[in-house]
Amino acid sequence: MTGKLQRIPVLMYHRVGGTHNAWERRFCISPEQFAAHMQQLASLGMRACSLEEFVDWLGNRRELPEGSFLLTFDDGFLGVYEHAAEVLRDLDWPATVFLVSRLIGGEDVWCRSENPGGATYPLLAREHIDAMRRTGFTFQSHTRVHADLTTLSEDELAEDLAGSRRDLEDLLGEKVRYLAYPSGRINERVINATREAGYEAAFSTQPGFNRRNVDHYRIRRLDVFGTDTPRMLARKIFYGSNDGSWQQTFRYYRGRAAARLGL
Repeated sequence: MTGKLQRIPVLMYHRVGGTHNAWERRFCISPEQFAAHMQQLASLGMRACSLEEFVDWLGNRRELPEGSFLLTFDDGFLGVYEHAAEVLRDLDWPATVFLVSRLIGGEDVWCRSENPGGATYPLLAREHIDAMRRTGFTFQSHTRVHADLTTLSEDELAEDLAGSRRDLEDLLGEKVRYLAYPSGRINERVINATREAGYEAAFSTQPGFNRRNVDHYRIRRLDVFGTDTPRMLARKIFYGSNDGSWQQTFRYYRGRAAARLGL
């Protein structure tokens, strides 16, 4: 069925580790729950593809097996190295981490004003990145400082986007071709600047499936929350929605029934 594959989900995780309040539980998943998520996907016959495989599929340069998905982590938290890497290594699954290039080895200081507890958490350092590259991880850009790109001047926007590519290419010794927009904040000006900065594709936070005709600068991703059970994650993937609740299941089948009845 490889030639008939119509859509591929992209999963978006953030931090893997412990949490201290409800805000953190939205953006952080426990190590145990992350492992349960991956085992759920494996039990459903799903398989993580690499970023290059996904992009080649988008460009109609290859086929991918049914059940393929792309696994991404935004921000580059240390917990991905500490907790997720071993799980993925055991499954022989690749993943992509989008790094904030000027904060490598630092902390997520942009979250201090958003987190009710005011806490910040450590990000990957170079030694972690080097080790992860040997086990199937690839690294791409999440800008330089995780700024809201829509608020930057033309010069600031161009320098942030191009500068992050330069930072990461110096670190990795290879071309950096892809971007994840911080917090999904985009407009046409940001998209145009992303293209002009030399990125070949960019990932949004808009939920849904990706078909081959998706705008390559608005690639869709499903936001995985720390409160999602494995079954909720499976429902998110099935429906292409950030809502994995039973209510979403009811709405989905009610809508299909109404469509069949012409209502």
